[in-house]
Amino acid sequence: MKTASLSGSLRESVGKKDADALRASNRVPGVLYGGAEQCHFSLSEVELNKVVFNPDVFKLELDLNGKKVDCIIQDIQFHPVTDRVTHVDLLEVLPGKPVKVELPLRTTGQAIGVMNGGRLELNYRRVPVRGLVDQLPECLTVDISPLEIGDNARVRDLDIEGLDILLSESALLVACKRTRAAMSAESALDGEEGGEAAEGGEAAEAAEGGEG
Repeated sequence: MKTASLSGSLRESVGKKDADALRASNRVPGVLYGGAEQCHFSLSEVELNKVVFNPDVFKLELDLNGKKVDCIIQDIQFHPVTDRVTHVDLLEVLPGKPVKVELPLRTTGQAIGVMNGGRLELNYRRVPVRGLVDQLPECLTVDISPLEIGDNARVRDLDIEGLDILLSESALLVACKRTRAAMSAESALDGEEGGEAAEGGEAAEAAEGGEG
């Protein structure tokens, strides 16, 4: 799991007025919990955005007034119109205690079915998992090379030691499907073959009638 460093400042007062003032100065109010005590802080919006609007998932090394804490993002609130981050909840990481996160799902290779005219359908961009932070991979990877049209990969096909995937074993992760264009082409081809067969039958009947 990747690591990112953030520097925050403890908040002297907590309330809507103070939170609005922080946002006006391009800082994001937040709360850290899960450890010995809960604390309120603020972060640079610019620095936080580098972690939030990112395809990867990070363990954060948070520096609060000189005190460093390992944590992960637990919840984020966004402005309904501007999509700016308005609040962030961080969960302190404790030694030996598993955490729940959503890891990116990525594919490797090129599916045989895609090369034969199929299309790849990814059902999950991120997969919920539980495990110790130090044992969490950067992402979950599925090798799609052997997938032919009609084949798929499910959760049961993933085998990562020390990691619990919080989905059903039968959950469909990725599938190789036939494209509409391919189905239309096959239908047209079947129609042509059927027409040719019918024409051949009519010609044979006409020939027999002429002989009679």
